[in-house]
Amino acid sequence: MVILVLNCGSSSIKYQVIDMASETQNTLLAKGLVERIGLPEGVLTHKPQNGTAPFEYKGAIPNHTEGIRLIIEALTDAAHGVIASLDELNAVGHRVAHGGEYFSESALVNDDVIAKIRSCFELAPLHNPANLEGILSIKSLLPAIPQVAVFDTSFHQTIPAENYLYAIPYEYYEKYRVRKYGFHGTSHKFVARRCAEFAGLDINNSKIITCHIGNGGSVTAVLNGKSFDTSMGFTPLDGLVMGTRCGAVDAGAVLYVGEKEGLDYAALNSVLNKKSGIEALTGVSSDMRDVDAAFDAGNPRAIVGRNLYYSKVVGFVGEYAAKMNGVDMVIFTGGVGENSKDLREYVSDRLAFLGVEYDKALNDKTRGTDTMLSTPESKVKVAVIATNEELVIATDTFNLTK
Repeated sequence: MVILVLNCGSSSIKYQVIDMASETQNTLLAKGLVERIGLPEGVLTHKPQNGTAPFEYKGAIPNHTEGIRLIIEALTDAAHGVIASLDELNAVGHRVAHGGEYFSESALVNDDVIAKIRSCFELAPLHNPANLEGILSIKSLLPAIPQVAVFDTSFHQTIPAENYLYAIPYEYYEKYRVRKYGFHGTSHKFVARRCAEFAGLDINNSKIITCHIGNGGSVTAVLNGKSFDTSMGFTPLDGLVMGTRCGAVDAGAVLYVGEKEGLDYAALNSVLNKKSGIEALTGVSSDMRDVDAAFDAGNPRAIVGRNLYYSKVVGFVGEYAAKMNGVDMVIFTGGVGENSKDLREYVSDRLAFLGVEYDKALNDKTRGTDTMLSTPESKVKVAVIATNEELVIATDTFNLTK
């Protein structure tokens, strides 16, 4: 079954084409990226995986429908395509940021699913409209093709009420469904299951902590294969310090600054989401590679900022180990988690009280590949697992449409 996986952002579309022979056997045929949608000069970069040279298109891409039309043309092109015709395309899977309390699993797209995705626009105003645009574009261009929506939030719908409710007036939950939803669910789900197989653990009898650390980041407690708690909350703003997001902060401090600076809600939202995080702490960048260089050069703010960024990860790992009454494995994934030896060393050193022992030389040379970092004597396993959210989307699409 040939599946097109789409991840539509506000001005971009990431895509992969995966041939699913079965739930566990698959072949990546192509991947690519459409950028600068709505700007005068858009870009499509298409990368076949059969040895054919990459293809690039530059020109106006006014909307997502046009971007998807260009993707379809690239996939079927005689020179750089990977399928002979659209008859070979069996289904389309979409990443959707927010499913609210409606979806605890991925869903075949129909009118009801579309309506519920639209009803979550208020919960994810930057992501859900773009995600839905991709669904509606496929519906317009390829009306006979089945579509599946895979939600970032669905994996976290197993979190118990004591971990998802906030201690604010209960009527706000009843009226507006204000609660912890969590995000990065497809990544946490994938790496937990992949690592259980990798380490020989029974996923249904395990205590795993997954650390998805990138420009956005979250930590999740996975108890017996199900999300038990996670660091992101009602929005992706909560929890860890991130590239430009503040993470957990005293709400009283936000109110105080808002009053002092005369900031309205929109301005406060911009400060907390776009002008905070590691960029604000260090004054260097939101990119950890730049922060690492400043740290190595002895920049005092970079040293404090990076240590604070790392320590937040340690804090959530410790909290979730306590909540689950133990931990079998800690997993690092995401752009920083997979590639930063310094992050993994900092966190692992501070987990020695749990019985963590790891191979420092192996950690130093590991980048983006599935690797067991802990020693055989370690009471808690530590690993790096490369996340593959697109494969999760393709697998769910396969299972719902086969």
